Amino acid sequence: MSIVNDKVTSSQSRGIKLTLLVIGLFIFVIVAGFVYRVQQPRVMTATEMKINGLYLLDTPRNFGEIALIDHRGEPFDKARFTGRWSLVFFGFTYCPDICPTTMSFLNQLMGELAGTEAEDTQVVLVSVDPARDTVEQLAGYVPYFNPDFIGVTGEFLDIHRFATALNTPFRKVPGQDENYLVDHSANVVLINPRGDYHGFFKAPLDLAKMKITYRSVIALWDYDQ
Repeated sequence: MSIVNDKVTSSQSRGIKLTLLVIGLFIFVIVAGFVYRVQQPRVMTATEMKINGLYLLDTPRNFGEIALIDHRGEPFDKARFTGRWSLVFFGFTYCPDICPTTMSFLNQLMGELAGTEAEDTQVVLVSVDPARDTVEQLAGYVPYFNPDFIGVTGEFLDIHRFATALNTPFRKVPGQDENYLVDHSANVVLINPRGDYHGFFKAPLDLAKMKITYRSVIALWDYDQ
């Protein structure tokens, strides 16, 4: 009789352990799924994005071909925008305030992105002062903020056409000497992985708002593909 009871007890013990294991695995799956969902960016509506400073185009726009040069002396054409998201800022190296502030801000933003988001994002500074912003000048300026950032210069008319296509006008402040300034937009243009003008982040920029909004637009893009 004792042997039978021992077998029953042993069988019950194994059953209890198996039940507890199944319950434990079930709880683990539920918790893991919850944590995963919490970590994923929330897909915001266009209105919510606008409130946070991101103005999306109803239909992304092809801005045409460009023929510029980067701070490493390499050609910079439209193909350089395909395959990843691009945050494009029009500024210049002699800018005393908004340009270094924005470049530092974009470096902070890149450090805040999660997972492969930073790897799938490039930051491009397009000079609105090509007369002074040579390849060498940009090479000594842009990597200071982040070694992966790209500086771009070229012929004035080519840059002007590019800026106009992206709704970011600029002009040299008249009546100044060789230490002139250039009036330009402080917005950050967003170009999608197809190389189309997708929208822009309106200045003044807010790190927390731009981070969640940018992550949201990426998630929305991935969902639609």
